[in-house]
Amino acid sequence: MFSGRWLSRAMKELSELFENNRRWLEEITAKQPDFFEQLAVQQTPEYLWIGCSDSRVPANEIVGLLPGDLFVHRNVANVVSHTDLNCLSVLQFAVDVLGVKHVIVTGHYGCGGITAALEGKRLGLIDNWLRHVQDVYQKHEREINVIPTMDARADRLCELNVIEQAMNVCETTVVRDAWMRGEKVTVHGWIYALKDGKLRDLGMTISSPEEMRSAYQNAVRSSR
Repeated sequence: MFSGRWLSRAMKELSELFENNRRWLEEITAKQPDFFEQLAVQQTPEYLWIGCSDSRVPANEIVGLLPGDLFVHRNVANVVSHTDLNCLSVLQFAVDVLGVKHVIVTGHYGCGGITAALEGKRLGLIDNWLRHVQDVYQKHEREINVIPTMDARADRLCELNVIEQAMNVCETTVVRDAWMRGEKVTVHGWIYALKDGKLRDLGMTISSPEEMRSAYQNAVRSSR
């Protein structure tokens, strides 16, 4: 049973979140009084962000966008799997319903999921999910293993994972069908550095099926 003292402390911690919400609301409405009225009517984002669940990587804040400007899907290690109906549903809704123009796969250096996959750590159920990242590692194992330090290897796997997951986005029926319809959807691969807050474009930018192979090869080479 939880003690009364523990419950009281937990409720106090949660009350701080409500206070933070109140201050945030006041700040936004001071700048734009009708912000929430407009937001409640519709969302018209031009961007879908597929990123990592890491709490240190807040999607909207990193790119300076307000609620309503960025459609977001996050999971551990920013994986795009062709069997993940959650991710595919978000992608389909973003492209077919919201009409986003840019799908941005964003990884980050210092990703715990990437490190666990690289080192073969056993963490539990999530090991099955990180199998996708281990597949990326095995595909590029020769390149990664010659890198002298484990930290540098992990950083490189973070980059390569973004490139591979962006390629996976391009290979979905959602994006391919959109391209066949002549819709202008561009897929990007970016990476974020926790140590300085900077985003880096990995050169993985694809707007049509014809660009996929060359963009992939150039991204793998240029991001080294």
